[in-house]
Amino acid sequence: MLPPFIIEQIRKREEDARQNQQQHLELPLPVAPPQHRRTVPDPDDKDRGVIIIDLLGD
Repeated sequence: MLPPFIIEQIRKREEDARQNQQQHLELPLPVAPPQHRRTVPDPDDKDRGVIIIDLLGD
């Protein structure tokens, strides 16, 4: 069996190790604004298309 002072030192080291693991730093992060979703479809969405403009003129 180990002497009591050695057992006490082991307990202190284990407690110190637990405290070091539990320490953490929380950073204040900016809160992102809520994302807005369109619930009603935009009537102009169906008329959208693709336009190709030829700038080289070949």
